[in-house]
Amino acid sequence: MTRFVGLLYSISLPDGKRVINAPWRELLEALGHSDVRTLLATGNVVFTAKGNDPQAIEKTVEPAFAKAFGRHIDFIVRESTRWERLVAANPFPEQSKTDGSRVAVRVMREPMAAEAQSLIEDRARGAEIVRVIDGDPWIYFGDGFATSKLAGVLTAGRTGIGTSRNWNTVKKIADAL
Repeated sequence: MTRFVGLLYSISLPDGKRVINAPWRELLEALGHSDVRTLLATGNVVFTAKGNDPQAIEKTVEPAFAKAFGRHIDFIVRESTRWERLVAANPFPEQSKTDGSRVAVRVMREPMAAEAQSLIEDRARGAEIVRVIDGDPWIYFGDGFATSKLAGVLTAGRTGIGTSRNWNTVKKIADAL
């Protein structure tokens, strides 16, 4: 039995509804996962699975999610040890201490391709800094996320399947493991 982190790309459903934690947790339990804990009502979950293959879990959860909630949403899964490595690799420890909401990581299904890395590095402006570690781009949004043009290119079509979380959320997930 292996402990995992799971991240939904989005919690937006058809007709303006959102994924609610209780049904989301119940779906994962119905698929045979245990010790399921949702975090922050943003699609984050930690759980124990019988198997140890993140890709197999993604391939099982995504169609079940689409059937249950009426929309396909990418689901990224990481083993707990890999999540711990992600946390330890944070290239912006000082910025994370002062304002963790301005430090983000895009957790990728597959390591970010070189072309996508070049794209986001070229789009960084002002106080934005990009570092790609183990295939996951870390970004310091020095002037804030809301006004960043870089944030707009962090899409599956342009950079690959992944989902972003700020440092505060990354740490809460790590603490839940």
